[in-house]
Amino acid sequence: MKPEFSQGASSAYRTRLSARRLSAVCAALGVVVIGSVALGPEAAASDIQSKQWYLDAMGADEIWKYSTGKGVKVAVIDSGVNPNTPSLRGQVLVDEVPKSVAYHVTQDYNGHGTDMAELIAGTGAGGGVKGLAPGAKIVPYRIYESSLKDPKEKERTPDSTTAIRAAADSDAKIINMSFASPYYSVDEEEAVKYAASKGKLLFAGIGNSGGDGNKGQYPAQDAHAIGVSAIDESGTVAKFSTHGNYVDLAAPGVAIPAWCDTTFTKYCVKDGTSAATAIASASAALIWSVHPDWTANQVLRALIDTAARTWPKDKPGTYLGYGVVRPRRVLINKNIDPGPANVDPLAKENGTADGEGEDAKGTSTPTPSAKPSAGDKAGGQTSAAKTTDSGDHTRTWVTIGAAAAVLLLAGAGFAVLRARRNA
Repeated sequence: MKPEFSQGASSAYRTRLSARRLSAVCAALGVVVIGSVALGPEAAASDIQSKQWYLDAMGADEIWKYSTGKGVKVAVIDSGVNPNTPSLRGQVLVDEVPKSVAYHVTQDYNGHGTDMAELIAGTGAGGGVKGLAPGAKIVPYRIYESSLKDPKEKERTPDSTTAIRAAADSDAKIINMSFASPYYSVDEEEAVKYAASKGKLLFAGIGNSGGDGNKGQYPAQDAHAIGVSAIDESGTVAKFSTHGNYVDLAAPGVAIPAWCDTTFTKYCVKDGTSAATAIASASAALIWSVHPDWTANQVLRALIDTAARTWPKDKPGTYLGYGVVRPRRVLINKNIDPGPANVDPLAKENGTADGEGEDAKGTSTPTPSAKPSAGDKAGGQTSAAKTTDSGDHTRTWVTIGAAAAVLLLAGAGFAVLRARRNA
């Protein structure tokens, strides 16, 4: 399957300390376009960090006192990663890419992969984007998508299935998949399962079709892929963020800084669930760095238990899943219980028969998603809107942002009550 990449940034959640402004964000995993559309003014690298509102919202300054993600490697499966941007120098482990998938991994053909890598592990050097986990390292994997036009390049560039399997056999603990396709691939799903069996955490963009047919995307719908949706600064799910019972978590994804083009000279502000996915991956890296003995199940459980939500933990919703990621809540609790190492927090949905309820199987080369409308940037569903299946609000951070210490750390074990993500 040839996936398209989710690009940009979307949705947010309010910040933590009452002394700071309450603008928070945590968006769900995004999935579509490789080259996000710039929705805001260009910004010189010197001031782009002032536009990273979600760092303040998530309490990054305090987070970095506990963890920077040091010692954790994140595989970024995307359009390639440019290791020479000021923020990524020394952060990209090109030598660790398996030779079988190493073709042109540092030649980012649309800038999307570089954006995701910076959101995860950028150092902020030179005034560039600072990642949420600046101590982590990036292992780049380049796959092809519709914007890669050269036939010879397409022939030599791996597909997503090959890249996922290669990443599964690597030392990377986390696999970031900010790409998507509306077409199901049994080979890709098997690759995701294989990676999960190797102890990897796989975050995938849920898609940007929420305001345009809400077509489910893969690999986010596949078992063992953690689907991430996007929120804006008000804590509201972005209108473009695809929704369904395969949404697991949410993260900031609106008005996120990204390179304007492949010249890597100017930043723009973009929207998309891709950015939300990268921020979710970075959140996991922060936790795994402090708890290196935890399994993928325990890291995921900690993220789920501490996610910001206003609905019952055992009733994940179709817009924000279990809620907005809050790694700070995990890091500040020295006595947090991650639960059993060998129990999948999403076991009930991941354990159902493959292919159940599928209606669109096949292969196709996806095309970039359409530019979100002006209304999409405003944040989508209102705070009063509720999903029909679980009754969760589409807005959460406003009332239970990181600053508000009202959300108690949840227990380790819980039941997952929703149906298979493909149903």
